[in-house]
Amino acid sequence: MALTKNERRIRIKSRIRKVVSGTEARPRLTVFRSNKEIYAQIVDDVSGKTLAAASSRDKDISAKGSKVEVAALVGKSIAEKALKAGVETIAFDRGGYLYHGRVKSLAEGAREGGLKF
Repeated sequence: MALTKNERRIRIKSRIRKVVSGTEARPRLTVFRSNKEIYAQIVDDVSGKTLAAASSRDKDISAKGSKVEVAALVGKSIAEKALKAGVETIAFDRGGYLYHGRVKSLAEGAREGGLKF
């Protein structure tokens, strides 16, 4: 029997998480994408703490424009918050989503904001 889209994504996500882990020196930038919104967090997996978070629901991010444009703004916002928290290099965790569209736009926005992958 074929897997559903979500089951397939969860399998891919677990494979990624075996390899990608956030440390204090290089935390993990994780992405969650729903149908309407997009969320990003910078996580230190060793201590289990979220260092910074941003989403398309934040007040400082305007929801005008396409979802891809909003994702780029979220990427810039998370980069700004990460630099304030003292984080410059990160490990990117795409969360099982394909690296195109909104996920790619968020990553490029974070790079423009000053984060190094």
